[in-house]
Amino acid sequence: MQCLGKYQRPSPHTHVVRGGELFVGADVTAYSSAFSRSVNDPTGFWGDAARLISWDQEPTTVLDASGDPFYQWFPDGRLNTCYNAVDRHVEQGRGEQVAIIYDSPVTGTGRKITYSDLQEEVARCAGALRALGVQKGDRVVLYMPMVPEAVTAMLACSRLGAVHSVVFGGFAPNELATRIDDAQPKVVISASCGIEGKRIIEYKPMLERAIDIAAHKPDHCIIVQRPQSPATLGDRDLDWHEAISAAQPAECVSVQATDPLYILYTSGTTAKPKGVVRDTGGHAVALAWSMGAIYDIGPGDVWWAASDIGWVVGHSYIVYAPLIIGATSVLYEGKPVGTPDAGAFWRVISEHGVKSMFTAPTAFRAIKKEDPKGARIEDYDISCFKILFLAGERTDPETYRWASDLLHIPVIDHWWQTETGWAIVANLMGLEPMPVKPGSPTVPVPGYDVRVLDEEGNEVPAGTEGALAIRLPLPPGTLPTLWQDDDRYISSYLTRFPGYYVTGDGGHVDEDGYVYVMGRVDDVINVAGHRLSTGTMEGVIAEHPDVAECTVIGVADELKGEVPRGFVVLKAGVSRDAADICAELVQRVRDQVGAVASLREVDVVAGLPKTRSGKILRGTMRGIAAGRNEPVPSTIDDPAILDALRPLLRHEPV
Repeated sequence: MQCLGKYQRPSPHTHVVRGGELFVGADVTAYSSAFSRSVNDPTGFWGDAARLISWDQEPTTVLDASGDPFYQWFPDGRLNTCYNAVDRHVEQGRGEQVAIIYDSPVTGTGRKITYSDLQEEVARCAGALRALGVQKGDRVVLYMPMVPEAVTAMLACSRLGAVHSVVFGGFAPNELATRIDDAQPKVVISASCGIEGKRIIEYKPMLERAIDIAAHKPDHCIIVQRPQSPATLGDRDLDWHEAISAAQPAECVSVQATDPLYILYTSGTTAKPKGVVRDTGGHAVALAWSMGAIYDIGPGDVWWAASDIGWVVGHSYIVYAPLIIGATSVLYEGKPVGTPDAGAFWRVISEHGVKSMFTAPTAFRAIKKEDPKGARIEDYDISCFKILFLAGERTDPETYRWASDLLHIPVIDHWWQTETGWAIVANLMGLEPMPVKPGSPTVPVPGYDVRVLDEEGNEVPAGTEGALAIRLPLPPGTLPTLWQDDDRYISSYLTRFPGYYVTGDGGHVDEDGYVYVMGRVDDVINVAGHRLSTGTMEGVIAEHPDVAECTVIGVADELKGEVPRGFVVLKAGVSRDAADICAELVQRVRDQVGAVASLREVDVVAGLPKTRSGKILRGTMRGIAAGRNEPVPSTIDDPAILDALRPLLRHEPV
């Protein structure tokens, strides 16, 4: 699988990404035909896609709309997700193919797990859970680092028809307790510790504190003992390796396509977490279709989603999607920089023969900050690397250009949400690759009838910004509801514009049908009656050659109501006077957005507060600037960055 030799920087003319010449010979009607059929004949379109899945009982009904707005996909079908992700590949003679490549620079270890190995480990884990009384419909909470046992546990739950709820490893006890109370798990699976860079984070004390706080008490906890910091086990605890070794393998349990596969709680910049439900059948069909159509990944290809299993990306594209289609998935326990340096991604790609990867733009901004010229890539041969996919936040044009100029391969932005589980808007590299427009994730994916609406719910002309909404029904794989909270599902997503799912993001569609996502609707500010997108201003600032990353927030102003305020992190090695850079940024926004933007204040800072998934905590920053006593979000990556920003946000003396 390895790429061999040293990296040879291609000629700038090797690939022409921006103009579309790279894609000469593509079927120029494939996308329009697929999209049209998906919205006009969803039953036919998704009925065909369902053939990608092995069913215990094939569905005779593709879409049941009788419970509008609670749509059901493949309601009379039966299947097992674990069988589709593991067992069927072994039965088809591909058991010796590597399923999971575990690469852990933080521990200096690695492991390759074949489909046969994975089948045995998952069956035994399922057997251990069954011995503890877990059965179809029961919930199991996972509080795990990025280790193979986490993947095994997820698949073991699906093997039994149990519902897993993965909580990001290292979440604060209060947050974990909230999820335990909501999901009411029979068992919690955790590890003794996680490793963040050079820090060891002990999970067991936080788990114990969470169980003390929670009203619901799990019957048992299974603990993976890591040598970096073993934990003391209590009465309810079992050692993972002992439990698995003693267990009898469990077979796959057939479930209804509409039965829940998992609950994933949204968190970060929003209020009380919502338990997003993922059904079994629609999820399997949508993810199987997406791997070929969007990512151009098939059986045997090496694929890397550089995310965490605690996030939706990890669920969909570290674990389920690549395994369902029989690819090899990289499980990476490390960072883009600091483990050990800004060449970490290139090493993984070269060493494991990665064809394509998926990560957040913030990862590439971190690499760009540490290695602005991309010099570390020279140490590795990454000729195997064909496509870079970015998502999780808006890809600013400067980050796109930097990555594109460095790699000389397609750099593909796409847009989706925890709720949808897979891409809403994308450049479908396996169906019909399209020319890239920096700043746009390209076009609506088949199944998603995306519209731009004004405040009254009317569609707006091309080029006009509004609320991005999706006409119902949503395609398979998206949330059918929230866990035990149908009313909140309706009020959160379906009430503002009847007949539509409200994404909460704003943007516009251009004359070519390309969608531009400018950020959360609450990131639109009103400056003296003018509604302006902070995302647009961020795009202008990010293009400055000295800027590594930036954010713009709206702050109160007595005269104009709101005005924008910018914060920038400079690239490593920049020695120019910060005041000069800030003045240039103010002028850039004035020139490209207009004087109406009223950007007067830009500050250079050491870092921006982010969630662990890389999303900038703009809402928290706005609250602090407004003088509110904003709590530190449970998902924050480095609380010290926010603490350092507080006096600056409030204009207090340091």
